[in-house]
Amino acid sequence: MDKIIIKGIKVFAYHGVNPEEKVDGQNFILDIVAYMPLSKAAATDNLDDTVSCAKIFKMAVKVATENRYDLIETLAESVAQSILRAFEPIGAVNVCVKKPEAPITAAEFDYVAVEIFRTREALN
Repeated sequence: MDKIIIKGIKVFAYHGVNPEEKVDGQNFILDIVAYMPLSKAAATDNLDDTVSCAKIFKMAVKVATENRYDLIETLAESVAQSILRAFEPIGAVNVCVKKPEAPITAAEFDYVAVEIFRTREALN
């Protein structure tokens, strides 16, 4: 299956189980892979025959910044569900949410993350 890939969407948001995360906020990074046929768009060179990367990007930013979740698992699920509902040509989506500033002090790390894969058939 063909893919639209958007990596490294950086947002400042308020997700986490600790009270300070809900008040102070922190950076999150989202990677999205949307699975859909792209051959028609490639043949016609017409934006109407695909899903705009900008629209997927804006949807992910909106979900991440307009909501507050305890778990990044819930954030990832919400982004995936929103994309699948908004863009019918997308048959499946992979969403990775990275939390580079997670409040873990035992050792240094690049980020903690969750990654989910959802199909249109699995819509709630």
